[in-house]
Amino acid sequence: MTEKKRVKKTTRNPWAWIPTLYFAEGLPYVAVMSVSVIMYKRFGLSNTEIALYTSWLYLPWVIKPFWSPFVDILKTKRWWIVSMQLLIGAGLAGIAFTLPTPFYLQASLAFFWLMAFSSATHDIAADGFYMLALDDSQQSFFVGIRNTFYRFASITGQGLLVILAGSLEKSTANIPLSWSITFFILAGLFIAFFAWHRFVLPYPAEDTGKTVHTPKMVLIEFGKTFESFFTKKGIGLAIAFILIYRLAEAMLVKLTYPFLLDGREVGGLGLSTQDAGIAYGTVGVIALTLGGIIGGIVASRKGLKYWIWPMALSITLPNLAYLFLAIYQPENFFWVNVAVAIEQFGYGFGFTAYMLYLIYFSQGEHKTAHYSICTGFMALGMMLPGMAAGWIQEQLGYQHFFVFIMIATIPTLLLIPFMKIDKEFGKAKKDAPSEESTGQEYD
Repeated sequence: MTEKKRVKKTTRNPWAWIPTLYFAEGLPYVAVMSVSVIMYKRFGLSNTEIALYTSWLYLPWVIKPFWSPFVDILKTKRWWIVSMQLLIGAGLAGIAFTLPTPFYLQASLAFFWLMAFSSATHDIAADGFYMLALDDSQQSFFVGIRNTFYRFASITGQGLLVILAGSLEKSTANIPLSWSITFFILAGLFIAFFAWHRFVLPYPAEDTGKTVHTPKMVLIEFGKTFESFFTKKGIGLAIAFILIYRLAEAMLVKLTYPFLLDGREVGGLGLSTQDAGIAYGTVGVIALTLGGIIGGIVASRKGLKYWIWPMALSITLPNLAYLFLAIYQPENFFWVNVAVAIEQFGYGFGFTAYMLYLIYFSQGEHKTAHYSICTGFMALGMMLPGMAAGWIQEQLGYQHFFVFIMIATIPTLLLIPFMKIDKEFGKAKKDAPSEESTGQEYD
C-alpha cells in the first residue's frame, strides 16, 4: 500500500462511518435483549421461560471487562469491528434458519449467545476505535450523532422490525416463517454493514495490536486494574447503587412486551404484535430519548448532586403507569401510548443520573477500564432480577406484579441519602460521555 493511499484512508470523513457504526452497535443489542422477548412470546413460551432465558443473554456484557484487554492486545480494533459484524450477521442468519425447525428454542438461544458475545466484543472495539480515529474536538462533536444513531437502532429493532414481523404474521398466518424472514432481513443488513465498514473505516496510526506484551505482563496489568477498582473509597456503596438503582426497571422491562401482548383474560392488554411495536418500540423509545436529552441538559447546568433525587424519583414513580394499565386495561390505544411514554420518559430522565454516577466513580487512573467494570455490574443488575421476573409475575398476576414493582423501587430511594457526590460533578462536562461510553448508553 502506498503512502498516498494510506493517508487517504486515514483521513476518511467521520460522517461516512460514525452513523452506520453506531447503528450497527445498537441493533444486535436490541435484537438480543428486546426482540427475542417478543419473538419467544409469539412462539408461545411462558413468561417464566422468556425472562429466564433472555436474562441469561446479559452475561456477555456482565463479563465483558474480563476480555476487553485482549481486544486491545490482539489485532486492531478495525479488524475486530468488521469481524464481529460478519459474525453477528452469521448469528442472525442462524436464527432465521432454525426458527421453523422443531428444535428452534435450543438452536436460536445458541445463536443469540453467539450474537451477544459478538455484540459485546463489537462494543469494546467500536468505542475504542472512536477514540483512536477522532481527535478530542471531533469526539465531542460526534457524541450526539453516535447516540442519535444508537437510538435509531432501538427504534428500528423494537419498532420497525417488530411491526414488520407483525405484518408478516397477518399476511402469512405463519409465526415461525414471519420471524424467520425478519431475521433474514437483519442478517442481510449486517452483511452490508460488514462490506461497508471494511471499505470505509479509516486506518488510525495508533490502531495497532500490542503484540509486544507478554502474557505475564498482560495478567499483571490486568490484576492491577481490578485491584485499583475494588480498593476505591466507597466501593461497597457504589456497587450497591449500581446493582440496585434499576432494580424495579430490570424486572419491569422483561415483562413489558408480554404484558402488552397477553390476552385480557389473563390480565394483559391483548395488543397485536404491530401495535406493541408501535407503543413500546416506537413511541416508548422516542419518549426515552427525549427524557435522556433533557436529563443531560439539566444535569450539565446544576450537576449530578443537585439532580440525583429528582432523577431517582423519575426512574421509579412513573412505573405506576403500568399499574394503571393493568387495573383499567384501557381499550383506547391512545391511553396505552400515553402510559408507555410517561414511564419511558421518566426512565430516560432518571437514567442520566445513573450514567453520570458511573463516570463519576470511574474517575482517576485506569478510568476507561474502571468504567468498563462498572458497566459489567450494570449488566449484572439487569440480569439477576430479570431472571426471576417472569416467575414472580406468573405467581402474582399482572396487577399484583406491578404492585411488587413499586415496592421494588423503595431500595433505590433508601440508598440516595447515603450517596456522596461532588456537587460540581456533571456541570458542563459535555465531553465525558464521549470518552467513557461503552455502547450501552440506552440499556
